[in-house]
Amino acid sequence: MTDDRLATLAAAEVRQTLRGLPEDIREAAAGCVIEPVFMADCLAAGEVIEDDILGLFEGNSRADPEPEFPGQLPRIRLFLDNLWDYTGGNPELYREEVRVTLLHELGHYLGFDEAQVAALGLA
Repeated sequence: MTDDRLATLAAAEVRQTLRGLPEDIREAAAGCVIEPVFMADCLAAGEVIEDDILGLFEGNSRADPEPEFPGQLPRIRLFLDNLWDYTGGNPELYREEVRVTLLHELGHYLGFDEAQVAALGLA
């Protein structure tokens, strides 16, 4: 599947997932940038990152103090090529894993640790 198609499927799933959240959670999520990326691009740019990661929350959680500069805004990165590989190239499983990964990382943004996120069924 092409990178453009993976990005389109992921964007649709992100929109649908966010629309399905309770209003207060959806409003809180608006403070976090959601960035679909490709691991190949990150590695080519020299980033030092686990090459099999599906998603990553970076920055301050809602429980932390506000960032001082706009460049420090929290973000969730979804690694689309890794998600595709993880799901064996199955479009339905891909969309589901985009959803689960987004919710997992959103849990971190909301201040949950790994155990709390896992307790919500998002591990």
